[in-house]
Amino acid sequence: MNDLTMELDVKSDRPLYEQIYQFIKEEIQRGRLPSGEKLPSTRKLSLHLQVSRSTVDMAYGQLLSEGYIESIPCRGYFVSQLDGICRIQTEEGRISEGKKEEKPRFRYDFSPNGVDLGSFPFNAWRKLSRQVLMDDNKELFMLGAPQGEEILQQAIAAYLHQARGVSCKPEQVIIGAGTDYLLMLLCALWGQSRRIAMENPTYRRAFRALQTLGNDMRAVSMDQEGMQVEALLESGADVAYVMPSHQYPLGTVMPMKRRMRLLHWAEEEPDRFIIEDDYDSEFRYRGKPIPSLQGFDRNGRVIYLGTFSKSIAPAIRVSYMVLPPRLLAIYRERGTAFASTVSRVDQMIVAGFLREGYYERHLNKMRALYRSRHDALLEGLREIPRTEIRGENAGVHLLVSFTGGLGEEEAIRLAAKEGVRVYGLSAFYTGEMPKDGVPTVILGYANMETEEIRQAAALLKKAWGHY
Repeated sequence: MNDLTMELDVKSDRPLYEQIYQFIKEEIQRGRLPSGEKLPSTRKLSLHLQVSRSTVDMAYGQLLSEGYIESIPCRGYFVSQLDGICRIQTEEGRISEGKKEEKPRFRYDFSPNGVDLGSFPFNAWRKLSRQVLMDDNKELFMLGAPQGEEILQQAIAAYLHQARGVSCKPEQVIIGAGTDYLLMLLCALWGQSRRIAMENPTYRRAFRALQTLGNDMRAVSMDQEGMQVEALLESGADVAYVMPSHQYPLGTVMPMKRRMRLLHWAEEEPDRFIIEDDYDSEFRYRGKPIPSLQGFDRNGRVIYLGTFSKSIAPAIRVSYMVLPPRLLAIYRERGTAFASTVSRVDQMIVAGFLREGYYERHLNKMRALYRSRHDALLEGLREIPRTEIRGENAGVHLLVSFTGGLGEEEAIRLAAKEGVRVYGLSAFYTGEMPKDGVPTVILGYANMETEEIRQAAALLKKAWGHY
């Protein structure tokens, strides 16, 4: 395990968590931290660097969100497998591993996976942490109920009913450390592999996780209203994984007519289900939030997934799944064999965060912050000729499509030449892109300041404006 010896500049304008994050990221990119290398625990690294544990949590959270490291329950943090990443030259003058090319330097990074960790509600979190630990309740450090603490189930059920129109009882809410764990648990409830259809393009991490768990994965084409039901029928799938309120990465909002057709598809066969991933529905900047698909389900066919990773911080690692009654009965038979993967202390803190109104105030603050960044980016991009902007007014990323002959790879290269990192839409497809697809890049704006966004947008205009 690497000790991660680094020097932190306490007088720097850069936050300490960002210095730790940048150091570890560069160590990984240069090959000094190889794939599979175990990182120090947040407690050990905070003691070693003499910083607060929350500072290290934020650094690790950003690395997790960008895919540089991964968290394995009960084992710790490990460097991810990053194929093709650049490596620096060894002392013998050889390139150790990966492609022999110079790593570009980026002044601005429009990562679609980022969150604004600088706005983490430290004061509220500290207050709630003190309240939870004040009574020296030893039981909090014992294993809790497998499905999660009842107080958190109640808080989540109440929030989902009020904010998302989800219809459920608290006992239907299952709490776990990340969506990956909940998908694994869901597959255990089914007891056999399923044929699962996902939108194309899609959230590749969920696709790979379900595929690794032995399911037969099918990529189903989309139109401007979301997953095409005719293509879903042709796929032969018995489970449809959709993001109807804000599809990732296209930002499509599924209209009511398509939602009803999808529910009708599920009701046609006794073993069909819909997984509704509602990963960032909190961030909508025009009109009211789109109600959940689950709220219109009258026959127990929708499995609802949600998380606090996007709205609070990735390191919180609290996600939840709302099971329909039939699957809840199976969970009570099989699922309780799996212990809870979220500490009781963390669950109590999150419950207090919801119940005492901190979460609502935090969301209001983040909506205002992200909207200002969204508007600044939108304003800058509109000055670039021969482009089409999509996915606006929701989420924390935009899409830019090129209508004047500029290809995706060339657009990424030209942006990199100006010191700006953008991400190609093709990376989110399973298999080849449609032949009639328009070259498109994704720009995330959550972890960039408004002025940085304006400066980066001006550089993109310089890079792409002559096409």
